[in-house]
Amino acid sequence: MLSGMISWIVATIGKLGYTGIVALMFLESSFFPFPSEVVVPPAGYLASQGQMHLGLVIAAGIAGSILGALFNYWISLTFGRPFFRKFGKYFLVSEKSLDRADEFFAKHGHISTFIGRLLPGIRQLISLPAGLARMNIPLFLFFTTLGSGIWVVILAVVGYWVGNNQGLVTRYMHTVTYILIAACGILAAGYVVYNRRKAKDVTRNA
Repeated sequence: MLSGMISWIVATIGKLGYTGIVALMFLESSFFPFPSEVVVPPAGYLASQGQMHLGLVIAAGIAGSILGALFNYWISLTFGRPFFRKFGKYFLVSEKSLDRADEFFAKHGHISTFIGRLLPGIRQLISLPAGLARMNIPLFLFFTTLGSGIWVVILAVVGYWVGNNQGLVTRYMHTVTYILIAACGILAAGYVVYNRRKAKDVTRNA
């Protein structure tokens, strides 16, 4: 079944070109459960065959990711607060919880968005709390682009070098995912330590 899906995606991208990559990555980056691992690597493979340009594949993948993230952000920004104000008590979400989310994303939205875009299962969802907390749009776009860019580049390069072999792509992506999780853990820990030291310095100098 997966092999058939990959063949369909390769054929679709071959027909629709970069527009197909943008559309499929939009779906992957929004609510729809469409894995990027079966979108960008086949496009990278087509680039290795001279049918596409690797740089444009990466640009299209990033563009689709940004559009999908903005869609989630808009949905959450527009409907999130009214929903939780009305039904929040059923989900144990109070007005104070929403205010704390605002405060958290005002201080740490940049690192949360960047790390979230690199983690499986979170990259599609991180835009929702960002929109709910009304995160600064330019910052949201910058760190979404940065995180998505790293992910798309990895996917495209793997597809370019491994080819249209989904078994090898899956194996390499598992390894890459573990490395990214470890790197994000180290980055998050370093960020926490830095902020604690900064807070201590401010208290000491007050």
